[in-house]
Amino acid sequence: MKKHLYILLFLGSQTAFSQRFADQVPQTKKYTSENAFDINGGIKMYNRLIPNIGGDSVRYNKSGYNLQGWQEDYYSSGKVLHKGFYIDGQIKAFKNFYEDGQIERNFTTTDPARCAIDIYYPNGKVQKQILYYNGKPQNEYTYFTNGNPESITEKDKEIQYIFKKNRYFENGFISSEMELIDKKNKKYTAKEYYENGKIKEEGVLTLNLEKKDYEKDGEWSYYDSNGILIKKEKYKGGKLQ
Repeated sequence: MKKHLYILLFLGSQTAFSQRFADQVPQTKKYTSENAFDINGGIKMYNRLIPNIGGDSVRYNKSGYNLQGWQEDYYSSGKVLHKGFYIDGQIKAFKNFYEDGQIERNFTTTDPARCAIDIYYPNGKVQKQILYYNGKPQNEYTYFTNGNPESITEKDKEIQYIFKKNRYFENGFISSEMELIDKKNKKYTAKEYYENGKIKEEGVLTLNLEKKDYEKDGEWSYYDSNGILIKKEKYKGGKLQ
């Protein structure tokens, strides 16, 4: 009698534990385009499962254990939303899709310190490419919907300062450019342009680490829209002399 009682108590406690554990497991869900897509970032709900970029959440399987291997999620229409490879409940590689089947983003891991995300417009052209190092964006490239580059930002390995930063007009002409020329003193050559491709101004910028700002330093030249020199000015610490 006692033996049977112990077995019943054990089974009861195991059932209660299983129910509590299962409560943590999200039920299988199908998404509409509206609740899958964030207007400010696309289909980014899986980012919290990517440890390489700071994600600290874990996904469970139907039995309540950390998800392992390949997983697919779907739209309510039955079309594929997400294909991801999981290890211990966190993503190591995945692709997300718009409901029409066009890829929305692709995430790959090179090594524990490096990974990359490519994000696409609905027309299939690349919208953004981000290379991460130790959980932080190191290099970032953005594009207009016509495929022309919009901006380039490349940083040092420790993500302390910028090596290169360019911006472009939608017509393909460069809008501004900044490139490191003195690593020790954090000095950059800088140029801005008119939309017709003519230079607007040029000079040297110095990174003020305390203010986290770039200040004009030395002689700067200014031009009209035909590229003709208008004036020259001298700066020190961002102030006109």
